Amino acid sequence: MQDFDSLLTQVRNCQICAAELVDGVRPIVQIDPQAKILIIGQAPGRKVHMSGIPFDDASGDRLRQWLGVTREVFYDAKQVAIMPMGFCFPGSYQAGATGTKKGKSGDLPPRKECAPKWHNLLLQQLVNVELVLLVGQYAQQYYLPNKPKTLTETVHQWHTFGPRFIPLPHPSPLNNIWLSRNRWFETELLSDIQQRVAAALA
Repeated sequence: MQDFDSLLTQVRNCQICAAELVDGVRPIVQIDPQAKILIIGQAPGRKVHMSGIPFDDASGDRLRQWLGVTREVFYDAKQVAIMPMGFCFPGSYQAGATGTKKGKSGDLPPRKECAPKWHNLLLQQLVNVELVLLVGQYAQQYYLPNKPKTLTETVHQWHTFGPRFIPLPHPSPLNNIWLSRNRWFETELLSDIQQRVAAALA
């Protein structure tokens, strides 16, 4: 198995998508072999790209509330690892990036190069992880190939994915409509999920 420090240096110096990233390369991961929980999200947004801190935005505030953890715990790499599907900010539709679809807004999807190149190598280092939180549809499609067709069904059946995986909706404010239509997520599921998170960190 590759040395952890050298692997992390390679990840943070990755240039595989440099030619496609209008806003530049800045891989953002939070990894330590001692971590008990792994969060696999989508990709950094513009604010996170600027700060270099994962989930350093409104999405992160909501996610920490959902999980019942403090910022101190969340940003302790020895407790919580964060490995998005795309390590760099992919750009936004408004920026006129190539592949823009008419009527689309918000951030582009995560780059597809990161997960095949780096995820397995990093997962080999995370030997203490007990719980993997799959935040959003891209992580769920990659790690739950036999999941239901929709995110709503996948999240509603979260307990069927074994003791290791928990699928979550993305905590972005852009998902406020989904949350208002699916109040069962916060009223019925969050307490159970918080118990699983607390047990993994104990």
